[in-house]
Amino acid sequence: MRRLFFIAILLLFVSSRSAAQLRLPAIISSGMVLQQNDSATLWGWGNPNERIAITTSWNGKTDTVAVNNRANWKIKVKTPVAGGPYTITLKGRNTITLNDIMIGEVWVCSGQSNMEWNYWNGLQDIKDELPTCYNANIRFFQIPKTTANHPQDDVKAEWKICDSNSLKSFSAVGYFFGKKLNKELNVPVGLINASWGGTPAEVWTPESIFDNDEELRLSAARLQSFRWWPNHDGLCYNAMIDPITKFNIAGTIWYQGESNIMNNDTYHKLFTTMIRSWREAWKKDFPFYYVQIAPFKYGTNNAGALIQEAQTKAMNFPNTGMVVITDLVESTEELHPKNKHDVGVRLANWALAETYKQKGIVYKSPVYKSKTTNGNKISLSFDNVPKGFRENESIAGFSIFDMKTEQWYDAKAKIEKDKIVVWSDKAASPAQVRYAFGNTIIGNVLSKEGLPLCPFRTDNWDVDQSPVK
Repeated sequence: MRRLFFIAILLLFVSSRSAAQLRLPAIISSGMVLQQNDSATLWGWGNPNERIAITTSWNGKTDTVAVNNRANWKIKVKTPVAGGPYTITLKGRNTITLNDIMIGEVWVCSGQSNMEWNYWNGLQDIKDELPTCYNANIRFFQIPKTTANHPQDDVKAEWKICDSNSLKSFSAVGYFFGKKLNKELNVPVGLINASWGGTPAEVWTPESIFDNDEELRLSAARLQSFRWWPNHDGLCYNAMIDPITKFNIAGTIWYQGESNIMNNDTYHKLFTTMIRSWREAWKKDFPFYYVQIAPFKYGTNNAGALIQEAQTKAMNFPNTGMVVITDLVESTEELHPKNKHDVGVRLANWALAETYKQKGIVYKSPVYKSKTTNGNKISLSFDNVPKGFRENESIAGFSIFDMKTEQWYDAKAKIEKDKIVVWSDKAASPAQVRYAFGNTIIGNVLSKEGLPLCPFRTDNWDVDQSPVK
């Protein structure tokens, strides 16, 4: 009897060993794009102590790695300058050959609905692209909406070439961003889309952050619960971000913030903490370029303006950049501005100028720098206006505060090259200025290059956040 038991155990052991075949995560597959001129991490699973030989066709080199006692393996391979297609052959107890691999630039596209929006949301600019969009040098990796209570090791997705079918379900902002990079850099571009409409930034941030930060934990507790998206710390990060953090990327583009209006007071800390946590997970200080939310008729006074302000402040965080889109809004009744083309292009211009060091690109919106009071007028100075502002006889969006009456008044404004002078006949003792500061206030000041002035205020006073009547 003991002998039969031993034989059964032995057969079970042999069977389990033969079943433990070499396998890879979804993102390491045929059709993928690897980051150029760098090292790419390849990883997967196999039989413990199994030796795996990995041959890359771009240099004919074979590297080997052993599977550890947790059935995991990981290895780094050097990547060449952009090009392809290439193959990677992995040999263990079984052989896997990855074909049609491109080497180029890889970017993550993440956030909520304005990043997620695509053809199926009725975007005309994507519909216009479909007849000519095929491009084997643009590849999509679309991560489905998934949550998990703990970090996961894989996602259910696949690399697809950009064509009229794959584009329909991919982020419009991400596509136009990638299309611009592909055209200007003349290299393959891989785009990884991990976005979910309505999600607050908390769900994209590791849960451990909140365990160790009482302020952010209490702020997260104020989030509302909805049927259509998760609102608990880390749920999307665990399932949609953590599984790909070993995959080398050039950087991230982000469009989110609308769902954090009710805890806007901590958004700056949350947002920059999230960026830091992603960089730590990737072990790389990659660039993080994002879109400032657009004006919208929220149900709480100034809630959107305060998120915009927090996003502007976040530009002081290293290696970040923000796109301003107040000029692309057709209606403040619509949470999703339809012009995704220009949003993607403006994000790409940040990357081309800052990440890829291309010269002559205008990509920074004017931002407020300082003020000087002269009698009943306030003169404002700005950064990022090398050629000044466009002349405009009917400037909108400014208000001015009078110290004597302690009231805000709609203000008149005059452009003087790279400065703006603001005043009101009702304000004899002006003290502070606001521009496009409010949920639905849209200014019309543009730089000579056509980029909108970033909303701002010169004060730091508490503002009304009561429900809109």
